[in-house]
Parts: sequence; structure tokens; C-alpha cells
Amino acid sequence: MTAHVSRPAIALPRHRVTTEDIVEDIREHHADHPRLESVLRVVRATGVRTRQFTQPLDSPTVSGTASVEERNRVAFADSAELATRAARAALADSGLEPSAVDCIVTSHSTSWAVPGLDIHLIGALGLRADVRRVPMTSLGCVGGAQALVRATDHVRAHPGSRVLVVVAETISTIYNHRNTAFESMIYKALFGDGSGACVVTDAPLGPGLCVEDTWEYLLPESGSRYRGRLDEAGLHFDSTRAAAEATGEVMPALGAWLKTVQEPPAEPQWAVVHPGGPRVLDDTARGLGVDAKMLRHSWDSLAENGNLGGVAVLDVLARTYEDPPCDGERGLLLSFGPGFLAAACRGLWRA
Repeated sequence: MTAHVSRPAIALPRHRVTTEDIVEDIREHHADHPRLESVLRVVRATGVRTRQFTQPLDSPTVSGTASVEERNRVAFADSAELATRAARAALADSGLEPSAVDCIVTSHSTSWAVPGLDIHLIGALGLRADVRRVPMTSLGCVGGAQALVRATDHVRAHPGSRVLVVVAETISTIYNHRNTAFESMIYKALFGDGSGACVVTDAPLGPGLCVEDTWEYLLPESGSRYRGRLDEAGLHFDSTRAAAEATGEVMPALGAWLKTVQEPPAEPQWAVVHPGGPRVLDDTARGLGVDAKMLRHSWDSLAENGNLGGVAVLDVLARTYEDPPCDGERGLLLSFGPGFLAAACRGLWRA
């Protein structure tokens, strides 16, 4: 059984922050940083021109000194608001009433909350009390693709069901001047905030992605390469030197999977790839054996919105709906995240 994915609805916050804004903010707060010029050079090389934050750059929970409690409270409230907006738009675009949703799959990693985003959305959207729930946390950047994998599993197990996928992240909560590690300084400029939502069914609600197979992969002994860390200052995102190699190391396993589920040639005719950064996109194009132009929507998403974490691949997919492949072309949706995890959906594009 195939799974059909509706065009994702993307909700972005209103505070637009340019990379030059961040450069000046770093200069102001870290004039004595021993590697300041190297930091700023890499910040400008992230490929990000703008991103949008839920709070102003100079707010206490972004560039200020807010407590971990305040950062966490604001981050979840802002993520929940974005998620509600994206979910309502996805349902409206699909022509579905909230009562028609049989399952909700959520991914959210940038604040701690119990109950979580799934419970908030059931109340905010007016979903049925008996709706099935698949709440996921701690996935980070792989969350969007992983949510589509779980939604595909559900429609296969429950024919006729309608699954609402919602991913929301307020990654600006990691923007913290108390952490002066080199990678932390770079992540100030790489990430943005946002939410994305779509509907997955076993019958098409319109043209778009038709998922035939899914794939999940954990790179062995890679758990320390990317990791979240919580201390008295808030949430931090750390990485090691080996992190940059992880995408390339995953590609042989991805290629082996593609050869088992696809008629030759194994190279995709289109690709929706998580825009984790320039190195991620370059290594993915090289590993898939495709021209870099095939990942143009990923590059555009990175430049305009930054890395949106788990939301990013949904933003790239939404852009693909605006400039779609030809009917029947076979391709791939792919994300990476801390772990080091990879998740993918292979399928056809149906016009």
C-alpha cells in the first residue's frame, strides 16, 4: 500500500533576522573572543541569508540572559502557536475537518513539556478524543522525515485512515551568549524557527508525493557527534569534528537500500533533502550521484529560512510542490539528525 502526502503548510514567525544582524550581535557580545574573525567568516559561509525567530534578536530568551525556565516556557508556547497555525492550514488545504483526523504524529525537540505538543494540538484543533497519537521528541533535524515514516506505517496498518503530521521547533532558544564554543557561535546563524504540517492518507487528496518505501538508519557508534545539552543557562546544541563526516558515511547504506527497492538506475530523478548546511547538501548530492541543481529547493530553503530542524524537509517538500517533478518520476525525501540518524521516503511524484 502506498501513502500519499499532501502539500505541507509552513508557518514562520514574524521576526526576520539577517546574517549581518547576527554578525553584529556576535561582535557586540564577544569582541574579545580569541577566534572572532574565524567565527564570523564561517557564519557568513553557512549559506543562510535570513531566518525568522519567534522573539526579537535582542529579547531575553534569544540574545539576553533569560533563565532556563523562561527560555523553556517561551520556546514551547511559541512552538505550540506555530504548530497550531501550520496544522490548521494543512487541514484546510486538504479539505478536511478536524474530526476526520484518525491519527496525529508530532515531532518537537526544543523545549521540555508534559503534556506535549500532541496533547496541545488535540485541544487547539478540536481533534477527536479517540485520535491515535504518535508523539516524538529528541529527534531534532530528522523529525520531519521520521514523522512521515511513522505516518506511512500508520496508513498501511489502518487502511482508510487520515494522519496529520505536525513538526514545530523554536531553535532560537539555543541562541545563548554564555556558550562561547566555536560550534555554538556558528549555530547562532545556522538555525531558524518554524512549523510544518501535512496530511498522509492511502488515497490521494491531490497531486504530489506518493510514498512506496521507507528507510531508517543509525550510523554505528555516532551518538556523540551531534547532541543536545541542558544546563542552568538553557539548551545547547553541541557537535564534534567527526560530525561533518557523518552524512558521507551514511550514503553507502542509503545507496544499498535504494538498489534493493528500485529498478536501475538507482539515482533519483528528484530529491527533497534536509538543508542541514552546505556540507550536508554537497555530500548528499555526491553520495546520490546527482547534479547539485537537483537540490535547488534545499539550497533556497537554507538561504531564506536557515536550518529549521525537523521542519526543514517539509519546507523543501512544500517548495517542490510549487516547482514539481514530472508525473511518474521516482525520487527521494531524506533527512539527517542527531544520533546520527537518517530517515527516508522513496516514491513517485503524481500529477
